[in-house]
Amino acid sequence: MSPYVEIFLRSIGAFILILLVTRLLGKSQVNQLTVADFINAIVIGAIAGSLVVELGESGYYYAFGLLVFGLLTIGAEYIALKYRPARKLLEGEPTVVIHNGKILEDNMKKLLYNTDNLTMQLREQGIFNIADVEFAVAEPNGSLSVLPKADKLPPTASDMNIPVSYQGIPSELIQDGKIIEQNLLQNNLDEEWLFRELEKQGITAVSDVNFASLDSDGNLYVDLKRDKIDHLTDPTDKVPKQKRRKHRMDG
Repeated sequence: MSPYVEIFLRSIGAFILILLVTRLLGKSQVNQLTVADFINAIVIGAIAGSLVVELGESGYYYAFGLLVFGLLTIGAEYIALKYRPARKLLEGEPTVVIHNGKILEDNMKKLLYNTDNLTMQLREQGIFNIADVEFAVAEPNGSLSVLPKADKLPPTASDMNIPVSYQGIPSELIQDGKIIEQNLLQNNLDEEWLFRELEKQGITAVSDVNFASLDSDGNLYVDLKRDKIDHLTDPTDKVPKQKRRKHRMDG
């Protein structure tokens, strides 16, 4: 067998195995990546890579090792789900690093966490003054949860006694020019209603729509595949083509 053909077949097998393992591990592997999860991901990726390119060894060994490591990871996740002490051991615990605007240096040292990292993560949440922080907690997945002091919190509608209506999750009705029938049925709507609403916005063909969604107030948002934008704001320093062409002509 040609080495290229073998690598191609091994790549397909590795892709299927990785897809199977990651699906079994669940979304927490991506959304709540702890240090242990990160190491597991590296090891699984390394085994899959060896499965593809190590032609001198049987691919079955690597495939078996990948499945075993995946099953061990799933087993550890299951144990952590059922037993709180095991979860603390495997995933770690949150640690308070700021208390009433004061940095807890001892806790920072335990985490090998420096003030540069702390201030960077605070800035990412729009907080530039540590004195404005009531509590900051370093989470096991590396993120920082912050509670600003009461006088630094933005006022809410409840604070100002402003009545608000229910805000649900918008329902997607069109994606890439295709109507999502199931979501229409869930909202007790039909295609005739959708066509009428599109016509109100001057749209005659569903195929021209990139995305459309219906919010909880019954408002239909529509984004066309070819939007007509008179002026496009560009945050970069690039000179627009028209101005560049005009500058050449003037020069």
